[in-house]
Amino acid sequence: MNAVADRLRPLTGHRLFWPVLVLVVMILANAVYRPGFLSVEVKNGQLYGTLVDILRLSAPLMLVALGMTLVIATGGIDLSVGSICAIAGAVACLHISAAPDQNSPSTVLTALALAFGAALALGAWNGVLVAVIGIQPIIATLILMVAGRGVAQLVTEGQILTINSGPYRAIGLGHFLTLPLAILIALGVALLVAALTRRTALGLIVESVGGNAEASRLAGIRSGRVVFLVYVVSAACAAIAGFMMTANVSSADGNAAGLWVELDAILAVVIGGTSLAGGRFFLGGTILGALIIQTLTTTVYAMNVSPQTALLFKAVVVIAVCLIQSPAFRARFRRRGGRRPGSAVPRREKEQVPA
Repeated sequence: MNAVADRLRPLTGHRLFWPVLVLVVMILANAVYRPGFLSVEVKNGQLYGTLVDILRLSAPLMLVALGMTLVIATGGIDLSVGSICAIAGAVACLHISAAPDQNSPSTVLTALALAFGAALALGAWNGVLVAVIGIQPIIATLILMVAGRGVAQLVTEGQILTINSGPYRAIGLGHFLTLPLAILIALGVALLVAALTRRTALGLIVESVGGNAEASRLAGIRSGRVVFLVYVVSAACAAIAGFMMTANVSSADGNAAGLWVELDAILAVVIGGTSLAGGRFFLGGTILGALIIQTLTTTVYAMNVSPQTALLFKAVVVIAVCLIQSPAFRARFRRRGGRRPGSAVPRREKEQVPA
């Protein structure tokens, strides 16, 4: 038994083992509860199925979580990504709705450029507050989190902007080579971020700033620029996610778009093994965490659980996942489970009294 445990220890000790195990268990449970859960079919040259829908719906969360990973790796936090999603989607939909031809590719590209530029400006605003002025990240981004919803409402004038643009709708619902376009966009952004952080020195610099910003500064790294950059990247990822969210429903709602996505993104980053204290980060773990959260959401809704109860159910499962993958918790659990009843306190032998 010990030999088997020793052989499995390298596998179970991997940071992605427990998240993968949880994801597999949830998929198997869904397959038992709904026999058609694993079925995937091709209709009109496009893939359809619950698993495909999970991947498509998790794409916006993946994008937001990727940017959040870099921010957390520097020891910061970005609570404004949900508001940036709403603002970017509102600006894009506003421009498209005012155009005479909403299906014009030039109109859609101009709308995306304007919205993306606005998101970059908002990310630069966060970066200046944190890296230049020195405001704590949670406070600096909380300002935009609150004010950003008001900005999105101003853009939409408090209304839900509805558009009828095929090219814009394709961002969230289109297909390319049988796969949903949203999945390919999220995959492309993930590969780009991975190439920039793992194939260059940028990733090491981000980790060094998150591990010890002062030591990095003394080593010649301009930590302020790095912190500024990650907030801009986070805003850019949130803008693309905002395009997907509004394209899925062909409308922009400044109050509901991207609501609480920042919390799901933080959970995805933590489930993926990145520490909130900063330092090393794991992009693959973040993507896996986003898949876990979306699979959990799909599972809860498929069980006809009310939205209020679904939030509680999600919180319980996320806490369980975090505890399971915690080495300290597993070690303490093994120590307690390995004790036999009465073995902690040795029993004293009774002294025999001579007759």
